[in-house]
Amino acid sequence: MTEADSFVLFSGTSHPELSKEIAKDLNIKLGDVQIEKFPDGEIGVQILENVRGKEVFILQSIAREPNLYLMELLILIDAMKRASAKSITAVMPYYGYSRQDRKEKGRVPITAKLVANLLEKAGVSRVLTMDLHADQIQGFFDVPVDNLYARVVFADKFKQMQLKNPIVVSPDIGSIRLARALALDLGLDLAVIDKRRVNANEVQVNALIGEIEGQDVILVDDICSTAKTLKSASDFCKKSGAKKVVVAVSHGLFDKSIIDHSSIDSLFVTNSIPLPKDCDMKNIHVVSIAKLFANAIDSIARAKSISSLCKSL
Repeated sequence: MTEADSFVLFSGTSHPELSKEIAKDLNIKLGDVQIEKFPDGEIGVQILENVRGKEVFILQSIAREPNLYLMELLILIDAMKRASAKSITAVMPYYGYSRQDRKEKGRVPITAKLVANLLEKAGVSRVLTMDLHADQIQGFFDVPVDNLYARVVFADKFKQMQLKNPIVVSPDIGSIRLARALALDLGLDLAVIDKRRVNANEVQVNALIGEIEGQDVILVDDICSTAKTLKSASDFCKKSGAKKVVVAVSHGLFDKSIIDHSSIDSLFVTNSIPLPKDCDMKNIHVVSIAKLFANAIDSIARAKSISSLCKSL
């Protein structure tokens, strides 16, 4: 890995476990920073080591408490800029507020663009993230954005599993590109579920495009909150003859009851976001993205291409 004196990795408070894991893979120590709150809730930051002329990386996932962690990240970036850092890369395994990326109805914000504006105004030089909810978010920035893909680690995991006659299934039309890319990586066929949203809380499955009877199904999605889409897709797959349903989720925003009373046999999720402490881990398997991000950080610090790590869908 890169010599430690050429760059430094700092951690916000959103995901210190992932930061430590990445630092270990890079064979470096995390940067020394003090983050505290004033009595009225304001965030105070002090960088406790020299960063003048260094390439700085700040890891922060904007999830669980997105307002707090976004503001904390902005303050950290400002502190690094005023401490004369050579460059500042925001390492955001999960890019919060990404689901509002366009005006699909009147009088709504485009929060993905707002966050981009805030990061640039604070002084960020580059953004390193994973599985953006929409690829066009990269165009909201006037600085480089490197978008990694969780399917790299998922593909390795599924190749190790002894699935019987597996097939990749997209739970809805919106996830087709993600599912197709994983299917290509694994050399598998692809099927698609056609669903219709009845209301804000209910989805209805209409049809299955493809044949899955007698096969092990791999369902894929980028963001999972309530898992209603994945649960309905899993139920439909089982009714259509699937023997087993395995789910791969890039960003797990779910709660403790995510796969209770579900036909999902196993759920694989990355550690881009910390899981709830009281989450039932019986059928949930966490796949680490630390090595993926460590390789990306090392490549950026060495001024090497990372196109192989963020291969387009």
